[in-house]
Amino acid sequence: MNNFEFQAPTKLIFGADTIAKVKDEIPLDKKILMTYGGGSIRKNGVYKQVMEALKNHTVLEFGGIEPNPKFETLMKAVEIVKNENIDFLLSVGGGSTLDGTKFIAAAAKYEGDPWNILLNGGADIKDAIPLGDIITLPATGSEMNSGAVISRISTQEKFAFHSNFVYPKFSIIDPKTTYSLPEKQTVNGIVDTFVHTMEQYATYDVNTPLQDEWMLGLIKTLMKEAKKVLQNPTDYEARANIFWCATCGLNYWMSLGCIQDWSTHMIGHELTALYGIDHGESLAVVLPRVWKNKKNDKMRKLAKMAVEVYGANEFLPKNILADITIKKTQKFFESIGRRTKLSDYSIDKSDAATKISQRFKERAINLGEKGNITPEDVYEILMNC
Repeated sequence: MNNFEFQAPTKLIFGADTIAKVKDEIPLDKKILMTYGGGSIRKNGVYKQVMEALKNHTVLEFGGIEPNPKFETLMKAVEIVKNENIDFLLSVGGGSTLDGTKFIAAAAKYEGDPWNILLNGGADIKDAIPLGDIITLPATGSEMNSGAVISRISTQEKFAFHSNFVYPKFSIIDPKTTYSLPEKQTVNGIVDTFVHTMEQYATYDVNTPLQDEWMLGLIKTLMKEAKKVLQNPTDYEARANIFWCATCGLNYWMSLGCIQDWSTHMIGHELTALYGIDHGESLAVVLPRVWKNKKNDKMRKLAKMAVEVYGANEFLPKNILADITIKKTQKFFESIGRRTKLSDYSIDKSDAATKISQRFKERAINLGEKGNITPEDVYEILMNC
């Protein structure tokens, strides 16, 4: 196990009918900018609940943050923060709204071109506007971590950044807010949570047995609850369990001391930036092919997953068990309605392989937990998608 440090500064408020508690988390003297997306919070009643809870606070609004939050849109909010002397940000909506709000928080205090926040991965952030959130979509885990992913229209790029300055002060999770989610968003969130967990689990082995059991337990729970929620979208317990899986899938504690991959996400981000494919869709396409490409590196972990998650015979050769995990995972994605080939999204795999591998080559970036997924490997992975 590797050395690690851990701090969890976010207060989590989880459960039914908890949105009203937001009034107790933000001091009355704070001037709030409430951020949200396309307006679904008005349709599902969340907006009304928030405004009722904050009726004694000063609240300005900024809507229109996209599912893949755009730099250009977010910079408009940064101007509002500066011009109106905003001193607290409240994100209401899904993980993309929260990711965008984290960027707004950092960019409003940043000296220089805020795009450098993305180019530098957040390394030079020195301060940020305090923020909290009411999260309404289980997927990104952004409600309890320090990361965000932002796109830029003008360059067709999508980058992540991390900073301890953008941890939410609090996150409120009411699973009932997810009842009205379109099935596509529910499925994308399940896939995102699955792949977040696998980016931290499916690597070479560094002797982290407890963490491995946590992560495989999360996957088994997620798969079981996914079937329930797709059959009955208003099953509160299933919705709550899936949301908790999503939060734990990327709040860092399961992977402490572990080695991590994240190549599937890096390749998936490029597919989204270039072709507009949903994040969850891109992950379902790429993950099995990354595993196939680096099966030897990941064999022990994939073999263990075949036995503990998919019920395979533990006495089979490890390479056969690894193949079982790859095939069964792809079938799981397909069973919940997520297609797993680029052609399913009218994307030419040769075009994607050429463009995306060239981007990594120009950036001189290798991917994976060993740094051995080269641009040439990326080309091969995408040609198999």
